[in-house]
Amino acid sequence: MAERLIDPWPSTVTLARVDRGGVDLKLAPDETVRKAIAKQLGLVSLDLLEAQVYLRSWMDGAEVSGVLRARVVQTCGVTSEDFETPIDARFSLRVLPANSEHAPQDEGGELGLEPDGDDPPDVLEGEAIDVSGYVIEHLALELDPFPRKPGAVFVQPPEPVELSPFAALKGLKTKGDEG
Repeated sequence: MAERLIDPWPSTVTLARVDRGGVDLKLAPDETVRKAIAKQLGLVSLDLLEAQVYLRSWMDGAEVSGVLRARVVQTCGVTSEDFETPIDARFSLRVLPANSEHAPQDEGGELGLEPDGDDPPDVLEGEAIDVSGYVIEHLALELDPFPRKPGAVFVQPPEPVELSPFAALKGLKTKGDEG
């Protein structure tokens, strides 16, 4: 049976704790932490962030899955107005300890990844899983890098007729020839 906890932010869980039985976490950072996350992600504000995270034993590591809900305020790249976007996303990943025989090996810098295949497991630096770090990472992946307020339309400004620096000289020559 999984252990249910409400963890403080930031939240880490050791592999040993996951091995003793599944761990279910509910994460909800306070306003001060949300402000810091918003600054880190380049947001105007992060009005809500909640995550349900489930950790289960997998090989000699863990499988981390969850659901995150957020309300982010971004600045529209077209109108420069702030607007709110709700985010509701699922995520899943696997982690392994650095000394695992199952950890992916970097062989000559070539990544033998299949574009449609599963992501390779993350290799941990120690024995702790940075759960809140993975929540922030997956929130960042859900953000539009070019945010546009709903209904905002970009209108291309008219192109100048002559961009040449000689256009001004041409105008002077024409005026001087009249006399």
